[in-house]
Amino acid sequence: MGNVTSNVAAKFAFFPPDPATYGVTKDEETGKLVFSGVSPDMNMEVHQLTTKSGNKVVATFWRHPFARFTLLYSHGNAADLGQMVELFIELRAHLRVNIMSYDYSGYGASTGKPSEFNTYYDIEAVYNCLRSDYGIKQEELILYGQSVGSGPTLHMASRLKRLRGVVLHSAILSGIRVLYPVKMTLWFDIFKNIDKIRHVNSKVLVIHGTKDDIVDLSHGKRLWELAKEKYDPLWVKGGGHCNLETYPEYIKHLRKFINAMEKLSLTNPPPKQLTNEPSVTETKHNRCLRFRKR
Repeated sequence: MGNVTSNVAAKFAFFPPDPATYGVTKDEETGKLVFSGVSPDMNMEVHQLTTKSGNKVVATFWRHPFARFTLLYSHGNAADLGQMVELFIELRAHLRVNIMSYDYSGYGASTGKPSEFNTYYDIEAVYNCLRSDYGIKQEELILYGQSVGSGPTLHMASRLKRLRGVVLHSAILSGIRVLYPVKMTLWFDIFKNIDKIRHVNSKVLVIHGTKDDIVDLSHGKRLWELAKEKYDPLWVKGGGHCNLETYPEYIKHLRKFINAMEKLSLTNPPPKQLTNEPSVTETKHNRCLRFRKR
């Protein structure tokens, strides 16, 4: 059944840029991976991670010297990492956070084919890298999912019980619900966020445009209603699906959320751990989501 679901997803949910907008090479002197167009002084590290399905996905870690948290960013389904560079530089500077992002299997320089389950394996590999290579704890991590990226984001968020926070940006209730206003979750549906949001223990910030003509505002409002730990949502008046970053209230509200998470970490320290952590400007290039009716 899982394979059938993944096949349905691949037919209408994944649109990797072709050709990829960047390349990854190995520096002969240092042996380190190099991301095309990004110079060493930008303080970004490149990883190639092997997932549970055997694919090798590219991940980039943008380090801030005084970071309070790390943002694990899952992008939309019609973009790759090469198109996100400017946005990550701006978010790192304005929010004072590290940013870890990655390309799904079959996107950019990542191998394999895109599928719902591969996005889950992809984000699990990236999370494990954050733990092993950077020592990032759940309490220091904020998951950020944009449009289809809300799928892998909520997959992880529903499993990490001490996560600091979650940001859902133009998120979907589920794949089928983008196309049709179904009331029940169908077995062949994909990215069943409507069910997973109920299992998220951390604070959830929902950001959605009121004029989103790809994923209706009702998706964002319903996800916010279902969240157990709600943070003040941001309904961007007049905002579409792929232009929310151009509104001044976007970065202002995100900064407010980050500050609130910092205060929360100081006033409400995490409970004693009993078990090991599970191993699991207009941004014109930020093509976040397309869905095709068949």
